[in-house]
Amino acid sequence: MLNNHTIKLRIFYAASILFILLNVFFVVVKDSLLINALPFALAIFLLAIFSLKNLIYLIVFFTPLSLPLRELAPGLSIDMYLPTEPLLFGILLIFILKVIYERGFDKKILSHPVSIAIFINLGWIFITCVTSTMPVVSFKFLLARIWFIVGLYFLAVKIFEEGQNIERFVWLYIIPFIIVIFYATTRHLGYGLWDKEAAHIVVTPFYNDHTSYGALLAMYLPFLFGFSFFRGNGRIFTIFSRIALAILLGGLILSYSRAAWISIFTGFLIWGIIKLRIRFQPLLISFISVIAFIFVFQTQILMYLERNSEESSANLIEHVSSVSNISTDASNLERINRWSCAIRMFEVRPIFGYGPGTYMFQYAPFQLTKDRTIISTNAGDAGNAHSEYLGPLAESGLLGMLTFLIMLGVVIYTAVKTYTRTNNQRFRMIILGALIGLVTYYFHGTMNNFLDTDKASVPFWGFTAVVVALDLYTRKEELENKKSGVSAPDGNII
Repeated sequence: MLNNHTIKLRIFYAASILFILLNVFFVVVKDSLLINALPFALAIFLLAIFSLKNLIYLIVFFTPLSLPLRELAPGLSIDMYLPTEPLLFGILLIFILKVIYERGFDKKILSHPVSIAIFINLGWIFITCVTSTMPVVSFKFLLARIWFIVGLYFLAVKIFEEGQNIERFVWLYIIPFIIVIFYATTRHLGYGLWDKEAAHIVVTPFYNDHTSYGALLAMYLPFLFGFSFFRGNGRIFTIFSRIALAILLGGLILSYSRAAWISIFTGFLIWGIIKLRIRFQPLLISFISVIAFIFVFQTQILMYLERNSEESSANLIEHVSSVSNISTDASNLERINRWSCAIRMFEVRPIFGYGPGTYMFQYAPFQLTKDRTIISTNAGDAGNAHSEYLGPLAESGLLGMLTFLIMLGVVIYTAVKTYTRTNNQRFRMIILGALIGLVTYYFHGTMNNFLDTDKASVPFWGFTAVVVALDLYTRKEELENKKSGVSAPDGNII
């Protein structure tokens, strides 16, 4: 009778011989090398079956290095990022089968306020897919949004139940990101580091342009600040974190992304508010006052902005100053053109919009001659609405934008409550890193939109999962402390 070792050995030899024969057949007869991808496909399949967590880690690692399909096969009518999006689609299928087999999913996660806000937003997106002017485009948009949420939010929350997995998740993006930074900087050297125009192209094909590259650098910097100055880390880890921090800061400067620079300032403003424990009520009053001021003096503000003729420049001070130039800066003027189109589209279809993902195909007729710029196009191939908020407004109507904003508000509220609930300094460092990283993107979303890409969706949904995972953990911790008579931390800012 054969023992297990002999059986495994025979299976190994049989598989090897089969692979060699298939390889000979495809190479000699079919003149194709595709069979060489079989071992990798088999490895990924086994990883999905036996270790879904590690497959998600693999996706996170490949995200900064992923390439759009159109770069590998020009001329196709569809596009996706390889290898990340096909893997996420596979994870979605496995998740569905797992839920059916286990008859459900973790109810604590499904019933969390952030999850409920996500379900409401997805529900409205589904309704507007049905009423869409381009249903195929809209349902493709919805499917992509779902596979990002399933893999990088729902499953990620489960993974983050083990605290050390959060840092692992962050570093798995940062390490390959550093490779991209070196790649971009090396290419930039060929043009001259202070060549602003070169910043637009040196990050391709890994990132579409310097704005998405800058937005992602800004999202990860708060975590690296936390890792670099948290006293509980070891010396080697701290040194490595500070080196990574310096590299990402250098990449941010050379990205020449004004929105990313300002988003970092916004993030640290939120950090200051949390550290100073400023309460929610005066913040809300201040916010409403600023909005009212802008509304009352909008004519004077517009006249002032039109006097600014500072062009985007290699000079960092001039480049930042050009943010408010709405008279001659083509980039700013084109954003205003896209925003104006989104508002006009909303006015025509205020309830259901034109359908998720359809803006780029529908906005051209809404451009006015006076708003067009030297970089305007009717082809639908030069970006979207340049706003994570006006895009849903045009595509899914008023509720599309409101449900998205409510989701962001619930995430911020949850993060701040979690921060004030725990005395664990490591948890506080992590929750601040996730919150401020998200806030930089929330601000950046007023000027650009990248959530249809894996580059932004991985940290956006992943950091949201961090907030929810720590909220669930600290709630459980607080409940146990109450039972044992341990007092909760003082101070609340919401």
